[in-house]
Amino acid sequence: MSITQQYLLDSYRASQHGEASPPAPGSHDREVARELRDYRRFRAVVAGHPARGRLRGALGRWLHGGPGRPVR
Repeated sequence: MSITQQYLLDSYRASQHGEASPPAPGSHDREVARELRDYRRFRAVVAGHPARGRLRGALGRWLHGGPGRPVR
């Protein structure tokens, strides 16, 4: 069963029971992505890592030589 079919079935059941229909699929995707990003930043800070720029810093160290790595 696809997401759309499940949504239509849930909407039909809600209308039969006099309840509010569920939100449409994909209507909260941005909020979920934003909360996931915030959670990952929070976990990084709790672990003692920088919250932002981790990927860019790692690539910079790899490309330009970091501690224990010779410069090319």
